[in-house]
Amino acid sequence: MKINTGAIVTATEANQNFSRVARLAEAKGRVVVFKNNRPKLLVIDLDTDPQIEMTEDEKLDFVAARILREHRAAFEELAK
Repeated sequence: MKINTGAIVTATEANQNFSRVARLAEAKGRVVVFKNNRPKLLVIDLDTDPQIEMTEDEKLDFVAARILREHRAAFEELAK
């Protein structure tokens, strides 16, 4: 994979300013996050990156499942 040097951020920067990383991914299509001077993570814009093709409903299902998994205890408490 070729890496656009304008779309590289450090793990520290991604941690401290994720909204900037997300905007960069939207502008460039993808951002590579480096940790210990090596590529570690890839942040992609799902609307423009052809590697992952999802319908809008699939994207919503994916995000909803993650939110439910991460906050299951809160949802169970609310359901009482």
